[in-house]
Amino acid sequence: MSGAGGWWRAKTTPAKVETYTRWSFHFFAVIEVTAIGLPVFGEAGATLSGWMTAMVVVHAMLCALTASRALDWTRGRREQPVRLLWALGAATYVFAVTTLVLRRYGGPGDDMRSAAATVFVGILTFGAGTMALGVRDQRRAVALIAGFAFGAGVVSFPLGVRGITALVTAGVVFTAGGFLAATSAFSVWLLNAVYELDEARETRARLAVAEERLRFGRDLHDVLGRNLAVIALKSELAVQLARRERPEAVEQMIEVQRIAQESQKEVRAVVRGYRNADLAAELAGAQGVLAAAGIDCTVTGDTAGLPAEVQSALGWVVREATTNVLRHGDAGQCTVGLQVLDGRVVLTVENDGVAVRAGGGGGGSGIAGLRERLAVVEGTLEAGPVGADGFRVVASVPLAGRTADVNVSGVTP
Repeated sequence: MSGAGGWWRAKTTPAKVETYTRWSFHFFAVIEVTAIGLPVFGEAGATLSGWMTAMVVVHAMLCALTASRALDWTRGRREQPVRLLWALGAATYVFAVTTLVLRRYGGPGDDMRSAAATVFVGILTFGAGTMALGVRDQRRAVALIAGFAFGAGVVSFPLGVRGITALVTAGVVFTAGGFLAATSAFSVWLLNAVYELDEARETRARLAVAEERLRFGRDLHDVLGRNLAVIALKSELAVQLARRERPEAVEQMIEVQRIAQESQKEVRAVVRGYRNADLAAELAGAQGVLAAAGIDCTVTGDTAGLPAEVQSALGWVVREATTNVLRHGDAGQCTVGLQVLDGRVVLTVENDGVAVRAGGGGGGSGIAGLRERLAVVEGTLEAGPVGADGFRVVASVPLAGRTADVNVSGVTP
């Protein structure tokens, strides 16, 4: 059971919904056999009941296979199962007509007629509902169900079914088949919606990374663009002056050297600002991003009084942990806590919905990078699973010698 539970928890939300949907379609086959095939034994003779039950079982298996292939088709993993749909349609009508023949010529008795009618309606209902999965257009699906219902009524007349009974049978097939088709179509729609939402979440994460890269590139361009242009002009001027053996060439090169040194300082400042993460901003950003992704995030703690280097190191922990929550697992809850314990600032990020996490246990490049950043401020990092499906990241940084007034309370930033 633990292995089965781990297999289920390791799946993403779309994979879980797809597994549930697929097995729901397979369960329809079980319902067809148990609700239609098995009761026949109590209503008909051994030979006839055996034949009708065998037809129901074969039809149910064919329906399950068709539903599975149709689901793969809706997800774009294979071509439309046209041949399988035709095979199911042909088998449905052959079995239905055979059932009516057995009803008329199989022997007298109301039980026999009742059993044959049940099998007849059940096979047509499940056949119509399953085949509707193989078409995308709603009009075609409705026409398909109506065709099965019309065929049920037309076929019934020549085989001795009275007019009113044939009409009622057609109505039952249309209603039950339509309900089954609508249920299946809604399940497929829900599955597609879950996949689209998951893709949208991944796209949002990629856009956030791209936006940060653009910001960094824009800042570098603003810093280096003008200075490099000035350096190019002054260097060209110095070359021309040097060719004329003018002493001003030395002054121009000195100016080029000065501008280059200033540019180097400005680039370092930009990179330093990029690498330094503001802890309060990261906490607020993490809460907003996770909330936008449908994850309930609770943040406690106050960053007031914490040294800049401590905030920068812990800010990167928040950033990396938030990214992991979004990219891995299926989190529904996430808590971020900041507190001071025994002279150390302790940041805890814990979320659920994770069975196997990339980098979990400290082996990933992201965790290794965080350990390197924390090592600069003599900090430590622990990361690993907790409970049945949780994951926890704990970062600890000492405060000794870094600040004299630190107050971390339970106030949400």
